[in-house]
Amino acid sequence: KESELLELIEKYDKHTINYAVQDVMSRNWNEEWEKNYDPISVDNQIYIRATFHDPKPQFPYEVVINPRMSFGTGHHSTTYLMLKNQLDIEHQDKRVLDAGTGTGILAIMAEKLGASEVIAYDNNTWSIENAPENLQLNECENITILEGTIDTLHLEGAFDIVLANITKNVLLEEMSRYVDFLSPEGLLLLSGFYKSDAKEVLTCAMRLGLEQKKKTVKNDWCSILFAKDC
Repeated sequence: KESELLELIEKYDKHTINYAVQDVMSRNWNEEWEKNYDPISVDNQIYIRATFHDPKPQFPYEVVINPRMSFGTGHHSTTYLMLKNQLDIEHQDKRVLDAGTGTGILAIMAEKLGASEVIAYDNNTWSIENAPENLQLNECENITILEGTIDTLHLEGAFDIVLANITKNVLLEEMSRYVDFLSPEGLLLLSGFYKSDAKEVLTCAMRLGLEQKKKTVKNDWCSILFAKDC
């Protein structure tokens, strides 16, 4: 409502805020979304599609995602980088933690790569509603979706792999907690930050006893794989 917008603007009266109001014609938004949502492939190994796309059995891995309002379709460079790096990580019989799961796409990929158990969490209500739907679409059986943060969930046990595709500030704030849950010689895969921020992320990781194993970049976005230095 415009009245609510004006009320919000009054709280920030020290700043100039410009806005415009426009009537939008009613339309089939689901149809519009379908027209603009294209399937993608990652290294010719992973095919990511929606339910209205035809499957492609020639790909070793296929992930079906109905994103709704959640982050993680593979189209963004950071998600792409995470998936690409997951292909090079041994997941078989591993216990995996997916921090900030969004659509659940990384957790789904972890199970498809052989993970025996995946705990995926997010503090976004859209994700908590959307991720379970995507698990069903991919017939996942070893993934648990939780709502909360790494500090509120009271997680138990160690994880062989921790995945976190979140913003830089959150990564820097929570990285020590990820390390707390890493098993000896465990792997931490991060993305969600620019290439220009990689040094800051690396400095934080080194203070926590992590060793950089691999760095990949796509469209100025960065992903780094760390190993716990025991």
